[in-house]
Amino acid sequence: MAFEEQIDVTSELHELRISAMKNFENKGFPTKKEEAWKYTSLNAILKNEYSVFPKHENAIEFAAVKKFFLHETDTHKVVFVDGKFASFLSATTHDGLDVCLMSSALNKPKYKMTIDEYFNKIASKDESLTSLNTAFANEGAYINIPKSKVVEKPIEIIYFSTGQEHALILQPRNLVVVGENAHVQIIERHQSLNDHQVFTNAVTEIFAQKRAIVDYYKVQNDLLTANLIDNTYISQKQESRVSVHTFSFGGNITRNNLNFYHFGERIDSTLKGITLIGNKQHVDHYTLVHHATPNCESHQNYKTILADQSTGVFNGKIYVEKEAQKTDAFQQNNNILIGDKATINAKPQLEIFADDVKCSHGCTIGQLDDSALFYMQQRGIPQKEAKALLMYAFTNEVIESVKIPELKQRITNIIAKKLGVNLGFDL
Repeated sequence: MAFEEQIDVTSELHELRISAMKNFENKGFPTKKEEAWKYTSLNAILKNEYSVFPKHENAIEFAAVKKFFLHETDTHKVVFVDGKFASFLSATTHDGLDVCLMSSALNKPKYKMTIDEYFNKIASKDESLTSLNTAFANEGAYINIPKSKVVEKPIEIIYFSTGQEHALILQPRNLVVVGENAHVQIIERHQSLNDHQVFTNAVTEIFAQKRAIVDYYKVQNDLLTANLIDNTYISQKQESRVSVHTFSFGGNITRNNLNFYHFGERIDSTLKGITLIGNKQHVDHYTLVHHATPNCESHQNYKTILADQSTGVFNGKIYVEKEAQKTDAFQQNNNILIGDKATINAKPQLEIFADDVKCSHGCTIGQLDDSALFYMQQRGIPQKEAKALLMYAFTNEVIESVKIPELKQRITNIIAKKLGVNLGFDL
């Protein structure tokens, strides 16, 4: 592969990339003819001719991007600019845990055992965009938390695109391994810095061992010329607890494929999200929780607010195998349309083959409550602020479950800015 001339690569990785590339060539980019992509077209994205490799190594000043960091608290940081590691913006570590680069892990002998055990093991071999990422990915974050380690500060993974290329495709690959009884909080963000086209095709694999606790937050508030396909695959062992919060505010087309797989009893999986978009933005959440073992729980709660001509998609699937007795699975998707031309496509799915389970799903689509608006205006709250308070209250159930206070404040501020008001309170 011409790509491999750009990097060092082992023979095992070479074979893996060749196989992935063949799979992508056979399948091609997904189209609306596929059931899983029925409501999301990539045609507008694929019109552009993207650079796979930036022609120049572009540096940026910290002052120009400071606002994108969680600067209110100390964090580990792995930062990339146009797909390349930015050491001067990062704060990596090997002090009792590994927070470093995927390229190092893929090519250094001391990481070989971990890579052999985990890399590309839970990611789909059939999903075409995941295969494309496997074929071309070289850089990303490598996080390995050893047994019983409680990481004292959050880890930030941030990908900046400078726009120095007319159109750029980025294919970051993250691997997160969390050992037995370990605990970690991770924040991931993709951010363009100007209006040139960027298409990010990201893949993240997360492995939570026995009794591990993982809190993962995705902040998606990019420019309207940015497009993101995010494939996240999560493997959970016995008694582990993994939560993923997805906050979708920006970008042109955003597709979140979130897949949980259970490999042990008494597992807890939490999937929550807030989508607040307008203009002609499009956000698609495609979730899967695969219950394969008994006595496990999953909880999904997605809140969507759509304005103007925006489009939202929620396609949530709970799959319960015959052996997964005593499963407790809950799925909720609530949507508010505040634009006459806004559209929501919701498709909750339950596939249950066990007979002793507690599974439920709910989906609502509506508008703001006129009587509540009238009540608030009667008490002197202007209409704009009244609407904003109602929409904030609608999302608050998800915001309240954020465990990093500084991030909770940041999300509240983003929502207030999107609604065009000052909410008048701090968290």
